[in-house]
Amino acid sequence: MPTLVLTPRFTEDAQALWRAAAQLGWAVERLTSWRVPDDLLTVPEPLLYLEALFGPTLAEQFGLRLLEPAVDWLPRLPEEYRKRWVYLTTLGQARTIAQPAFIKPPNDKSFPARVYAGRDLPLEYDDATPVLVAEVVSWEKEFRGFVLDRKVRTMSVYLRDGELQRENDFACSAIEESEVRAFLETVLGDPRVDLPRAAVLDVGVIAGRGWAVVEQNSAWGSGIYGCDPASVLQVIRHAAVPASDLGTG
Repeated sequence: MPTLVLTPRFTEDAQALWRAAAQLGWAVERLTSWRVPDDLLTVPEPLLYLEALFGPTLAEQFGLRLLEPAVDWLPRLPEEYRKRWVYLTTLGQARTIAQPAFIKPPNDKSFPARVYAGRDLPLEYDDATPVLVAEVVSWEKEFRGFVLDRKVRTMSVYLRDGELQRENDFACSAIEESEVRAFLETVLGDPRVDLPRAAVLDVGVIAGRGWAVVEQNSAWGSGIYGCDPASVLQVIRHAAVPASDLGTG
């Protein structure tokens, strides 16, 4: 039987997953500190839902490796799915950029992802820190899909014109759902798009350009928005592998 392991932080998403796990008959454990107690390290099937900054350290204590996107995944994505220029560089190089660009860490949330001029980037991070630099575009709406074995298991709208859709209960129309599923299935059916077994794909509509991939995220730490919590758990269940497994997942 799986055991869902949650961090000390109480969030709406963690609570939703807790309830879904309980309904499935799974065990649930919430850590009281950032150190895993010895008795929890011996559970047969730990399922980790963690914050990005602490996730890898906690997973190591279980002897697990969390599946994450390669830092250059988005720049390598075929342009017909990206529909904007994106490149990987260092924070030091990004500081020299004169024109504003959308700049973010590839995977973690160490500093906010937003439009920066180079001189405005945070100073407290090492110049060797990898960052993604992207063309500034206008996203009309954005959707999140939890993916297992290249199949969408559950999905939800999360932004419209940059506004979080929580107050609207993450509602979307049947036409929108059909369109986003069709685009996701096209991306997932393309062998040029490399993905771990469990992943999160964010996609949306760029004004004047159409459907595009926003980014890939790690399933073990992504917000669930209006996604079905039980389906999310089935994806997260495969979002970590034994640390000795050096494959891509």
